[in-house]
Amino acid sequence: MLRTGVVIRYPYLWKREQERGETEGRKDRPVCLAIVLPMRGENYLYLLPISSQPPASDQIALEVPQLELRRIGLKLHARAWITVSEHNRDIAERSFYYDPSAEPLGTFSDAFLLKVQRAALPFFKSGSARVARE
Repeated sequence: MLRTGVVIRYPYLWKREQERGETEGRKDRPVCLAIVLPMRGENYLYLLPISSQPPASDQIALEVPQLELRRIGLKLHARAWITVSEHNRDIAERSFYYDPSAEPLGTFSDAFLLKVQRAALPFFKSGSARVARE
């Protein structure tokens, strides 16, 4: 289901990996559909990665609260961060990576999603941290 706030598994390609010439994500990881933008009859997905590793010094990330981890079905004893300073952009209808039949892990609350979107908005607008997979 193409709904913002939904967390799915996706082979996320980090910007640093793309800059080294890699074209495929190394593993499926939880990502949040931060924005679903209908354009010209297609749905552009803006995907933010969720990681159990603290952000690197050149990344901006928000720690995911325990309540939100519960909502998305991730381990409660672990910590997790959602990186807002980079994203993958994909087109749902033409994607080799997005699986529309896959069950979502869960959904972030509207309040937390809004906080994430506000933090990511400058990076979405600049396009500098986008990995386009369309």
